[in-house]
Amino acid sequence: MDLQVRDKGYLLVGGTAGMGLAGARALAVDGASLVVVGRDQARADAAAAELAAAGATKAMGLAFDVSQEGHAARAVAGAVEILGRLDGIGITTGTRGFMPIESSDDDWTAAFRDVLLGVSRSVEAALPHLIESRGTIVTTAAFSIRSPELVRLPYASLKGSVALFTKGIAKAYGKDGIRANCICPGAIETDGLHAMRRMVADERGWDYDTALERVMVEEWGMHVALGRPGKPEEVGDLIAFLLSPRAGYLTGALLNIDGGTDF
Repeated sequence: MDLQVRDKGYLLVGGTAGMGLAGARALAVDGASLVVVGRDQARADAAAAELAAAGATKAMGLAFDVSQEGHAARAVAGAVEILGRLDGIGITTGTRGFMPIESSDDDWTAAFRDVLLGVSRSVEAALPHLIESRGTIVTTAAFSIRSPELVRLPYASLKGSVALFTKGIAKAYGKDGIRANCICPGAIETDGLHAMRRMVADERGWDYDTALERVMVEEWGMHVALGRPGKPEEVGDLIAFLLSPRAGYLTGALLNIDGGTDF
């Protein structure tokens, strides 16, 4: 399906790896212009080169940490300068918060900045440009906001705030033609889980192809209807679709992409 994104400009915050890069790749195939942002410039440059090879009209990588003050605004400004416009922003950052609720105020603040403030500041900076283009926003929460556990309660609480924030943006800015949607991924086999698959298989003598699935069920108590973790490209395709004109009447939605997880 042609996403109708040729020559449109998109910013993927967290787009240098994992689900964000997969989303950028799906847009690149249909000729979008892209800026991807991550914390490491070398990784950002490598991602941009990959996107150019995949078919992006323009591709550039920038190094910013949007959890830090001022970085989100600078990332958006840099993307607009490169692209000449901004038709959409996808944000897949925010991984801190897997910690006890008794964690220090400093740890809670760091998690807040990483999971929620990085999203809100990125959207805030992008809004004037998205109003001009009648653009799109995709944010990332987590399946665990529907079934939080104590071990990840700070993370789930902040991801729940991302979902609420996104719904609020959709309601407030729909009159300006802006669409905003939030996705809730389950266990997705990005680099960290992929490394765990190999480690567990080697250490325990388990079959490589089922090692991670066994950990999910036997140790995490995580039952997935499809019986496997997701692939980054499966989430990336959803991100690209939601950012594209093809999802033209979809806004304010909270979409699970968790393989049917029952936690």
